[in-house]
Amino acid sequence: MNFKRITLVFSLIILNIGCDQISKNVVRNHVDVRSKTELIGEKFIMTNVENSGAFLGMGSELNPTIKLVLLLILPVVVLLLVLHYLLTKKDLDTITITGLSFIVGGGIGNLYDRILYGSVTDFFHIDLGGIFKTGIFNMADVSVMVGMGFILLAGITKKKNKQPHLED
Repeated sequence: MNFKRITLVFSLIILNIGCDQISKNVVRNHVDVRSKTELIGEKFIMTNVENSGAFLGMGSELNPTIKLVLLLILPVVVLLLVLHYLLTKKDLDTITITGLSFIVGGGIGNLYDRILYGSVTDFFHIDLGGIFKTGIFNMADVSVMVGMGFILLAGITKKKNKQPHLED
């Protein structure tokens, strides 16, 4: 394994987990549960919500055994497989490595919450009107979305580089 790649992967994972856990700790300690603090008018709001489900609370009403499998065991397996892929797949470009590292870091951040607290602390909400309105999310969710953006960028970049050039 390449030491430079291992350093990049684990640095990005730790950075993402750190940002996520620090922000959640601040919210847990300084923002009242279900309070509403307008950061930028009604457009950007901070709150403190414990989410015992997955994305947008889906699965919070599931049987405890099914929740254990879907929200703890399966994510651990997937994160370990992605980490293995990251560390062993030799032809990954830096953009893809960055994206997958962000996804693993964000996934670990939320998984850590589920294991330690039984739920995930969510605290940001954006409402720009019209169709751009989010659910309540956290920095781990941001890490996963940014990671997906990097992977899409890598795919677009690769596709452009593989297209034949037209000659005049």
